[in-house]
Amino acid sequence: MTTVTLPTVSPPPGRYAVAPGRSFTELTAYYGPLATLRRRVTLTGASLTVPETESGSGSGSGSGSELMSQSESADARPVFRFDLAGTMKASLVSEHVEPLADGRHLQLLADLDVRGVAFPVLLRLRVVRCAEGRLLVVGSTRLSYRLLRRATGFRLPWSRPATRLRLLLAAEFA
Repeated sequence: MTTVTLPTVSPPPGRYAVAPGRSFTELTAYYGPLATLRRRVTLTGASLTVPETESGSGSGSGSGSELMSQSESADARPVFRFDLAGTMKASLVSEHVEPLADGRHLQLLADLDVRGVAFPVLLRLRVVRCAEGRLLVVGSTRLSYRLLRRATGFRLPWSRPATRLRLLLAAEFA
């Protein structure tokens, strides 16, 4: 029997970026069950900011300051940012990052900013590898094409009908 050690979800505090050529982004348009368009999207930049958490660094004399530090640490969550170019010129910035129960998945509530309009997105990331100073994630999200088009004005070519879109992201933060 082989034992497998699951990766921890967050790397040490700091700012991480994706090196050129260490990412993959794909946009797929579906009309019913058929994929009508599949295109790679250029990832112009991606960053992960892991804030420092302050734990146990106080004299303990003031209960109000302890509560303040607990609420600050609860709000201190990692922030993901993906900048896309090409077919979909947009940026995806996480508002809330939540680790899921299994410890290998992250759920991001994010805003997809297309042409200055923020569109809410639920992105699930799978942590493939988390080592000292390195994080490899893969995730995807599904978007309603009709809602995205109405909210942001984003359009596909008329020859490519779509009812929904899938955005696939893979990135190695170092």
